[in-house]
Amino acid sequence: MTVASTGRAPAPVPVLDIGGTHVTAALVDSVTSHPVPSTVTRMPLNSHAAADGILDTIARAAVALPAGHSRCWGVAMPGPFDYATGIGRFTGIGKFESLSGVDVGAGLRQRLAGRAERLRFLNDADAFAIGEHRAGAAAGHDRVLCLTLGTGVGSSFLSSGRPVHTGTRVPPSGHVHHLTVHGRPLEDTVSRRGIRTHYARLADPADDQHLPDVHEMAARAKEGDAAAAEAFRYAFDSLGQALAPWIDRFEATAVVVGGSMAQSWDLVHPALTAGLTSVGGTDVPVLAARQPAEAPLIGAAHWAQDTPDAP
Repeated sequence: MTVASTGRAPAPVPVLDIGGTHVTAALVDSVTSHPVPSTVTRMPLNSHAAADGILDTIARAAVALPAGHSRCWGVAMPGPFDYATGIGRFTGIGKFESLSGVDVGAGLRQRLAGRAERLRFLNDADAFAIGEHRAGAAAGHDRVLCLTLGTGVGSSFLSSGRPVHTGTRVPPSGHVHHLTVHGRPLEDTVSRRGIRTHYARLADPADDQHLPDVHEMAARAKEGDAAAAEAFRYAFDSLGQALAPWIDRFEATAVVVGGSMAQSWDLVHPALTAGLTSVGGTDVPVLAARQPAEAPLIGAAHWAQDTPDAP
């Protein structure tokens, strides 16, 4: 994003970051490429609601933005989604099911009448990766793998700052959740569900009346809970083993990690690094994201500005 030839800075870029529990709207400054702090609006979002309810909530966050912005929006959206046409493909994944087959782009443009001419959608992990490449830990790396570790594993293989979704050098669709490890789908092991399930097998059944969530398990691991520490180690060592051949094939020079689980960096980093080096000696640096909250907004803004016309 650059200053216009007239010398006047172009209007800020409106962006949306849509997740399973929240939607964030912001204006991204066209000169600094960073969100304007006073414009960032985060609202709860029920991904199990009816289609109109979901679209109404997203639009409510969008119209809360100050006027005077570009009318081309960048929209980061989880998959499965048809990013070229703006149509949801959510089937059998436990969220946004009501948007399956729905023209999300048309629904939002109707609700944003007069404020949106075009919506340029991109995968939320790709948005994070582009943002980290523009203003974070991936900057300066021509080929890099970016990961978001949360409920599952989001991923984006970037070449010269653009996501790669096809070809023999990346997994199917360019996303690692299609991979397997130890003979099972990757997210059976590396996910909120997988880590909790493994902990339940390791922990003393009499130790607690409830299965702790991942953030509580991380706290327990740091306090010396051997079962919690092993559940984390096993998950992220396994992730490293699954990723190593693809990192070599892609010739990535760094792995950048964000997402809620990355907050437990002292548990994630050593296990992921060990898994990478155990398979073929892959020794690329594993880096914590520098813009974990802003990166998806930055990436969506650049996508809106740099991508050919979309619906």
